Amino acid sequence: MDNHFFKNIEKKTGVNMKDVFDLASSLQNANFKDEDTVRGVIRRVSEIANKPVSQEMEDKIVDSIVKDGKSLDFNTINKMINKK
Repeated sequence: MDNHFFKNIEKKTGVNMKDVFDLASSLQNANFKDEDTVRGVIRRVSEIANKPVSQEMEDKIVDSIVKDGKSLDFNTINKMINKK
């Protein structure tokens, strides 16, 4: 992809694309049945997006992924974080 494209995304979102790519790379072999792994991912996404996640919300996300078997993707986490 064009570097200019990613610079525009960074400018509009305030999210560093290197952080996003590093996170995506770390997810490739992650065990999403492991609660600690899922919590780490949620915290990292929260940090990258600069959106705090309460302990209650983190617990709900973890339960939905680990116990209910929902897939883990940025869109799912984003919807849960932004739900009020």
